[in-house]
Amino acid sequence: MKLTVLGPGCWGLTLAKLLSENFQEVCVWGRTQNLSEELIKYKKTSKPVFVELDKKTVITDNLENAISDADFILMVISTSGIRDVSKQLAQIGIKENQILVNTSKGLELPSLMRMSEVIKQEIPYIKPVILSGPTLANEVLKGLPTAASVACEDEQTAIYTQKYLTVPEKFRLYTNTDVIGVELGGSLKNVIAIASGFADAMGLGDNCRGALLTRGMAEIVRVSVALGANPSTLYGLSGMGDLIASCSSPLSRNYTVGSMLGKGKKINDILNELGSVAEGVKTSKAVCELSKKLGIETPLSNAIYEAVYTDITPKEVFAKLMLRKLKKEE
Repeated sequence: MKLTVLGPGCWGLTLAKLLSENFQEVCVWGRTQNLSEELIKYKKTSKPVFVELDKKTVITDNLENAISDADFILMVISTSGIRDVSKQLAQIGIKENQILVNTSKGLELPSLMRMSEVIKQEIPYIKPVILSGPTLANEVLKGLPTAASVACEDEQTAIYTQKYLTVPEKFRLYTNTDVIGVELGGSLKNVIAIASGFADAMGLGDNCRGALLTRGMAEIVRVSVALGANPSTLYGLSGMGDLIASCSSPLSRNYTVGSMLGKGKKINDILNELGSVAEGVKTSKAVCELSKKLGIETPLSNAIYEAVYTDITPKEVFAKLMLRKLKKEE
């Protein structure tokens, strides 16, 4: 059995290490500009870069070689790169029996499409699997246990994926056929995680965080159900589970972005300092556009969009939320 991981970022390398015990062959692919000299030479130097990879792991910038004979192909790249890589996979001729698993949590701009929709648009014969849940890379890398969802419209594909990607005592997977719910739960929670970091940086307390998570979850449910999700999915691992982890931990990139915004830093400076993708930044824009299109109120997500894309101050953001017209809870 061969596993190929597309994307040599921290989460991609973590998955390559975590799952190496399940596969005879493991390959990590990245564009040339994303492969550091140290990472390419890892096999020779045996020095860990982000992750101390298993010695059988092969690193390459040749996509055709990477996916050749792969049983599972994990897409662990930013949402902005999913369409381009999907096009390349289609041109190379990814096979129908190769299982493509996407781990990216976000929505494409300006199309507002979910990642599985983007993949299927470019590779119509593939049934993508979505892997999503509370999976902070640093904790997984340490061998700390977690659980996640693997969702596919074809239940047998989800079950097959569950069997081969589960790692006993470390990585427990549950199947789901509600692809819409699993994708939207994992994507929209990133915006709420920014809000949580924002509030914590302002010293607003645990009561405030509890309120943010609750009202943020209400927004996630409203938008997701309107787009066809099963409400129960959103209270599962890829929804509530991921929301709690991302909103409570400085290991979350989105929480970190929010924390820096709450301290008055500007988004461009934050992203330069962070040096990695925080999907909630772009997703805040996508949520605002979706909510307007659907006629649904998402005040918390709208506030984060303003905090990210305008010059509004942290105090003004907080005031706009707290001074909204009173209403019943729903």
